[in-house]
Amino acid sequence: MSPRPGRIRFSAVSLDPYLLLVVLFSLFVIGPLLQPGYFWYAHDARHSVYFLFELDRGIQDGILYPRWQPDFAFGYGYPFFNIYGPLSSYVGEVFHLLGLSFTDAVKAVFALSVVGSGLTMYGFVKRALGRQAGLVAAVAYMVIPYRLVDLYVRAALAESVAHLFVPLVLWGSWATVDRPRLPRIVGLALAYAGLFYTHPLTALLLTLILIPYILYLALARMGDEQPWRTMTRESIPAVVGHLGHILIPVASGLLLGVGLGALFILPAVTESRFVRVDQWYGGRYAWGGDFVEFFQLFSPRWGFGVSIPGPNDEVSFQLGAVPVVLSLFAFLSLFYRRRSSAAHRLSLFFGILTGVAVFLTLPISSPVWQILPLARLAQFPWRFLALTVVSMAFLCGAVVGKVESRSGLMNSATLVLVALLLLGSLPYIRVAGLSEEEVSLAGLMRFQQSSDEMTGSTAWTRRIPRWSPMADYHIAGVPLTSKISYTDLYRQVGRIRARTVELRVDRELVEYSADRPALLTFNTYYYPGWRAYLLDAESHAVQQELPIAVRGELGLITVRIPAGVGRVLLRFEDTPIRKLGTTITFSSLALVVLLWLGRLIDRASRLRAREG
Repeated sequence: MSPRPGRIRFSAVSLDPYLLLVVLFSLFVIGPLLQPGYFWYAHDARHSVYFLFELDRGIQDGILYPRWQPDFAFGYGYPFFNIYGPLSSYVGEVFHLLGLSFTDAVKAVFALSVVGSGLTMYGFVKRALGRQAGLVAAVAYMVIPYRLVDLYVRAALAESVAHLFVPLVLWGSWATVDRPRLPRIVGLALAYAGLFYTHPLTALLLTLILIPYILYLALARMGDEQPWRTMTRESIPAVVGHLGHILIPVASGLLLGVGLGALFILPAVTESRFVRVDQWYGGRYAWGGDFVEFFQLFSPRWGFGVSIPGPNDEVSFQLGAVPVVLSLFAFLSLFYRRRSSAAHRLSLFFGILTGVAVFLTLPISSPVWQILPLARLAQFPWRFLALTVVSMAFLCGAVVGKVESRSGLMNSATLVLVALLLLGSLPYIRVAGLSEEEVSLAGLMRFQQSSDEMTGSTAWTRRIPRWSPMADYHIAGVPLTSKISYTDLYRQVGRIRARTVELRVDRELVEYSADRPALLTFNTYYYPGWRAYLLDAESHAVQQELPIAVRGELGLITVRIPAGVGRVLLRFEDTPIRKLGTTITFSSLALVVLLWLGRLIDRASRLRAREG
């Protein structure tokens, strides 16, 4: 059998050349990342590096999923990866373990997010509209201005990686509604879980879209199978039952995705109340009505500053001239396209989505923000521009539609559209500056002090610190060997001695001697999961669990120790809700494996039956 036109065949492997073109065109976008140095002064550039730095600290300590990051908040610690998606940092850790520096590993993840998102958008649009449309959509998805803002201005690593999963979730939902199959359901589940592990905010925003998106696709399929005009009142129960039959597979895929992500989702949802969320919505993040002025959607102004209320933002919120024009052409073409086609339905949905998302960024949508809890979900109206990236990219591809050349090569229209998209965004593919800087605990402390970032506190903290004893050690370059608050220890009456035997990311082992019961205070924020144990001085076996109290304005862990000689182990453990989430995730994985094995066994049985 000869390979299909437009495909390169190596032995038994058939390669779509358009995939190579997507990778080739992505080089224009990731060019600045290939230069030496790091763009330290982009908004979240340091955050991304030190998120990886802290994850690596836990991995090096043998903790596969470190939920507690000991060096945030000047060393008092913070449960960062318990409530923030860790996947982008895990990918960075892979690159770091392969030998890249922390900064180069982060740059590699940024580059991978661009290439990967282009490939996933190509796959989605290719299935719906064809390869020519898929290529245009992939290029648009990589170069639409807000995407470049995310990449080089905001340096939002997790959000950049989330762009990779969004087309996969939309693709999986559409494919599962259209023709339910186990691989499609499992693929949808994996993509949905991956999005939660990467960027929960994007996952929540996309979930709001998925509800009307899936219903729209399901109703369209029902209309194809039985025209609505032929339905009667008596057929309503059957129609409702049929709708449920269509929705069950896609709902199962999404539910399975939540199950696969439960290891992260369940603690993030239930235990986020134990951190001070006022820091997320106060100060520079306080609601100030940072709406996008209408002219800003089309202004070519580009900057590396931040968003402020009013029209004088130092960051661009433009939609992009070329994507806007192509999206309008695609929307107008709906009036000439066969209405029962996938191209018409999907283009109509993404056209409406673009309009709604843009509306929610403008001041005219203020009443909607006051009625709905959007401010707490998105913080800033301009975040809804993230939805226009995927919707406008699809519309850009829809301009080409199902045009395919028999040779499989790009036709002239496709080539022109790709060139226009690249040239239109080329002036914005740049960074403010690249430089070298050491990644260290001292650097982390200085950054926290100068920017008031990464100083999140737990719910028991009444006063947010501006410095700490641990920070003094790190700045001096002296290894930190203990988090015992000796100031509090020596204020107590009696003869008390204590020294740390072992200090790790998730534990501290202390030897002590005291002539009377005493309080042992640690310079560590309390958060559910911290537990203390009294160990035998000789055998080191656990004798009893010691109650933990929360002390002072900082909410520090305090343990009452009995008189005598012994050891105290302070350890961060999984709470029941974390254990439940882990159990659900691994049960979901087991279900996926069993379903897949069942499918393989069924296929093998059918094959043997045919041969017999």
